[in-house]
Amino acid sequence: MPIDPRLRDRVAVITGANSPLGIGAAIARALARQGSKVVLASLPETPPSTAVTGADATYGNAKATDTDHVRDALRADGADAESLAIDLADPAAAPTIFDHAETAFGPVEILINNAAHCVPDTFQPEPVRGLVTVDAAGLDAHHAVNTRAPALLMAEFHRRHLRRKARWGRIINISTDAASGAADEISYWATKNALESLSRSAAVELGPAGTTVNIISPGPVQTGWLNDDLADRVAELSPLGRIGRPDDIADLAVFLASHQARWITGQTIYAGGGKRML
Repeated sequence: MPIDPRLRDRVAVITGANSPLGIGAAIARALARQGSKVVLASLPETPPSTAVTGADATYGNAKATDTDHVRDALRADGADAESLAIDLADPAAAPTIFDHAETAFGPVEILINNAAHCVPDTFQPEPVRGLVTVDAAGLDAHHAVNTRAPALLMAEFHRRHLRRKARWGRIINISTDAASGAADEISYWATKNALESLSRSAAVELGPAGTTVNIISPGPVQTGWLNDDLADRVAELSPLGRIGRPDDIADLAVFLASHQARWITGQTIYAGGGKRML
């Protein structure tokens, strides 16, 4: 008998899903294939300058894609999909997103916190390779999207969940396998590490109401940012001999949202082809 993940007609909110090459869009497609109704909440970035070429241009243009583009592609495949262009750095974004989803489809049962702000930075006072030195404004910008927004969205999810006396919910937060700390993206790693802490706390507090909270920690995934040379070098870090694809993460998200993952909560799952193992 085929495995039924029991996701048909579940309403899912996915943040950071405007890039057609990204993890968020892949998760939206994967959930839609299971019959879920998806709401995309994203704010496209500024397109790169005409001087930018190669992988940087591909990545920059993908992130600058209007959220409606991914929504329309989902609808063309027969999915129930809505989109909302919204700045997650705005503390008022959470209730607006849930209001939009409820008006379109009904109560939200699945929340995917995928959106991320990342400006490579360093503690070095004279940075090189396009890095910037850590400062208050940069730290605050990362915190607003990577940590505060998911916290407020989880709180809003739980508040509405309790109000309607629901007993089934799924929250999946997308982190990174370098969240424990690494060079060159100081603020990004730190705020993702904070997101993991928030997720474990939420798993404890939301569990009694039937909501599971888990973390996917991807290794390098080709969302347009890797040129061929870098992709080859990164692939060597994995025992499976390749870089990640958005669908690799999306399939794991579907599992964590499924009925079959009902006994899994508060966990960080590394999805990097074994890279984190080494």
